[in-house]
Amino acid sequence: MLLHDAFRVTIAVMKLLMLGGTRFLGRALVDDALARGWEVTVLHRGLTGAPPSTAEVLFADRTDQRAMVDALGDRRWDLVVDTWSGSPRVVAENARILRGRVDRYAYVSSVSAYRWGLHVDETSPVVAASATSDDNTDYASAKRGAELAVLESFPEALLARAGLILGPHEDIGRLPWWLRRIATGGRVVAPGAPTRPLQYVDVRDVASFVLSGLAAKISGAYDVISASGHATTSGLLEACVDATGSDAELVWIDEGRLAAAGAQPWTQLPCWVPQEGEFAGFLEADTTKAAQAGLQCRPVEDTVRDTWEWMQRETLPTQRADRAVHGLPSEIERELLAAEE
Repeated sequence: MLLHDAFRVTIAVMKLLMLGGTRFLGRALVDDALARGWEVTVLHRGLTGAPPSTAEVLFADRTDQRAMVDALGDRRWDLVVDTWSGSPRVVAENARILRGRVDRYAYVSSVSAYRWGLHVDETSPVVAASATSDDNTDYASAKRGAELAVLESFPEALLARAGLILGPHEDIGRLPWWLRRIATGGRVVAPGAPTRPLQYVDVRDVASFVLSGLAAKISGAYDVISASGHATTSGLLEACVDATGSDAELVWIDEGRLAAAGAQPWTQLPCWVPQEGEFAGFLEADTTKAAQAGLQCRPVEDTVRDTWEWMQRETLPTQRADRAVHGLPSEIERELLAAEE
């Protein structure tokens, strides 16, 4: 039996405090915890939707320390999960407030916290950062600073350094853009080599790992992302064709032609970067530690299918102001496809 399977059977009902919890990863964490039969309290501002009715709700703006203290009162919880990507100072203040109110803390960080290099793992150097910084414009430094802020109050915290997160309720627009474009049909630009290894993680698998890890009292940093090559570019895009039932034709364009046309990797071509040049080694992190601790990653077909089904049921979230708009501009697509006729 794998670790996280054992947790679901043997761990008593836990009391979880979720900071946020109404969008994407926060929502997946709340859903998973409730499915385990845990008691869940969601603290949020009340601006981006509501958690499930079976969760308790506390309203507070976490940038306001007095509002946080008033909302929490003298309550106690077993666990707290935080996904904040803003100012590290806010995390530091919140963690100090929660000291004595919760037993164990998990912070969802990012593999962006590592200094750029090949074959990253948990022992790799991290970016310079400060736990007292008010700056959130540098995502990598903000995430690393938040890690330091949490550790000041909770030295045994679980730091889940997530990679590219996909799945239902995505509010970044990466996989939803591919699904919408492929659903439209016709000839579709497919970037680079079909066998290019991808590295990502389903949002529900992040949630499962974090909650199971907290219940098992594991601590320290874990790179929560699939093994490189868990999926390939062709595997992802063909899964989009299958899920949507589209007649789309994938037209594979090599890296040189994409660069010449000005097609930007990662944003205009979501989830993908070239294998050579400045991106060499990207999407190749060593995730052995997380896998050994129980991380399981579902097949790409499941992630794509479930995301498409969600898109058919619900209105997509509004574009996040702190993230770039994703997708290949139509004029670049037309130029690339015309050259392949």
